[in-house]
Amino acid sequence: MADEAIIKIPSGEVLEDDDSEAPGPTISLPDSGDVGEGGKLSMIVQLVKKCLGVKDIAAMRLSLPASLLEPLPNLEYWHYLDRPDLFAAINDSNDPFERILAVVRFIFTKDLKFVHGKVCKPYNSVLGEHFRGHWDVPPVSYSSDPTQPPVLRVHTSVPPSQVTLAQGGETVSVKSNRSGKSSKSTRSGLSLTSTSKDKISPTLSTAPSSLGDAGLSKLSLSPLNGSGSGRNEGKDKDKDKDHIRVVYVTEQVSHHPPVSAYYASCPSRGVEMAGIDQISAKVSGTAVRVAPGSFNKGIYINLTSGPGIGEKYHITHPVANVNGILRGSFYITVGDSTIVTCVGAKGVAYRAVIEYKEESWLGRAHFLVEGVIHTYNEGSTEHVEWTKVKHVPTARVVAVFDGCWRNHIRWRRTAASPPAPSTSSAASSPSTSSFSAPSLSETEYATLVDLSTLFVVPKKVRPLERQLPNESRKLWDGVTTRLLAKEYGEATKAKLAIEQKQRDEAGERKRKGVQFIPQYFEKDISSGIPVLTSAGRKAVEEELKECSETWPSS
Repeated sequence: MADEAIIKIPSGEVLEDDDSEAPGPTISLPDSGDVGEGGKLSMIVQLVKKCLGVKDIAAMRLSLPASLLEPLPNLEYWHYLDRPDLFAAINDSNDPFERILAVVRFIFTKDLKFVHGKVCKPYNSVLGEHFRGHWDVPPVSYSSDPTQPPVLRVHTSVPPSQVTLAQGGETVSVKSNRSGKSSKSTRSGLSLTSTSKDKISPTLSTAPSSLGDAGLSKLSLSPLNGSGSGRNEGKDKDKDKDHIRVVYVTEQVSHHPPVSAYYASCPSRGVEMAGIDQISAKVSGTAVRVAPGSFNKGIYINLTSGPGIGEKYHITHPVANVNGILRGSFYITVGDSTIVTCVGAKGVAYRAVIEYKEESWLGRAHFLVEGVIHTYNEGSTEHVEWTKVKHVPTARVVAVFDGCWRNHIRWRRTAASPPAPSTSSAASSPSTSSFSAPSLSETEYATLVDLSTLFVVPKKVRPLERQLPNESRKLWDGVTTRLLAKEYGEATKAKLAIEQKQRDEAGERKRKGVQFIPQYFEKDISSGIPVLTSAGRKAVEEELKECSETWPSS
């Protein structure tokens, strides 16, 4: 590609839109013609060998045969909204402590695809590619016991005695007992082995969109390829009338390095999310280490109305490792910490440290995590150094949690905790910000989230005939169709044609002396918080108004 269309960033970093400025030679991998597991494993081993010593694989010019790719656009794959109902629930409570607890719960569920699905390689996004979609989900409900997690009403798996299938068989809710409380967890310790396989309802276990045992390869990408659980939830207007809508828009704003901007919103709950996606990857031993890139400063959540209006949450990313490469059995482990910082709080300011425990290179992975929620002074900087659980002064800790980030996570209050509010609903009266010693029941462990019972909620996307040429599913349709038909050679040709078109367009821009300008986001992304353009705001509004009663979920 040509080397024009450079977007200058105030921090001194540069975004390119072509291949010529990518560091090092192109890493290419010829198609072996063997699409079986053995052939794929052989190609993967070759790729790993080629990448040894490369400082950042993600910034390289990398060309892979289509047979190694999942039939899924990258922009659709990364969205942090596998549980949009828990994203929308962040602003449900009047109590600031419960709101940051809800943020922590959202963090553990935002990437359920890695808990129940397989690790996959989606298509590399091209410059200017964009994706948009939405979710219509029933809001969560709550037990009268504030220590218990919210009751989720869609894509869950719980013991049969606690399950009610909604009309049409598509949603699952936990039965409440006569007192209005949901059944409490009877676990006295941590379960490190998933029990979801024998608890999945027949309807959900066969749903491709659940991403349970079906795996990511079952994710339907168009009306012709499947429709979620096989039924159209939108047809049941009585069931949909109390649903809330979460919308999502993302765009590839740089090609080298690969950078995308995203925005999500649930206006009815006063919650919005934005950020920059960019990763840095390198081969480390027999694993690939993945960390945030320099433009990726984390996830930013803003409460725009309701109980927490004015609060902003900054969520940092941990470091992940893709393991099992040489065995062809990929799995992810997570290390380092995720830090959640709330600013703009009315009263007590909270912060959370989520520490992922390092895995031993011998034996199986345990996927353990521990963390604390603590108070801090917004005007000070001492808390910046508190990046591990042990760093946080005991007097500051108001809650602790631990468990397995692929299964069950428990939490409890501490002696420094504020008193528990009477209810978790947004309609409750605000709790006091004064501190008092909790009762005995408040020091007992309760379930924060049981990931073994939760599955990915499918999104809704406009039909291909209504999508723009650079919209992800429309853009990659020729590759996707051929991959699903197992025409791997033709899929590779279609993929190469898209990549060549991108090079040609970059060359034409250089010839004309014009810059690439993103359509949906402002070009300055140096803050890590992208800003929607007028076209971006229009896309969000259109998605909020879309009537998707006849669309399939996928």
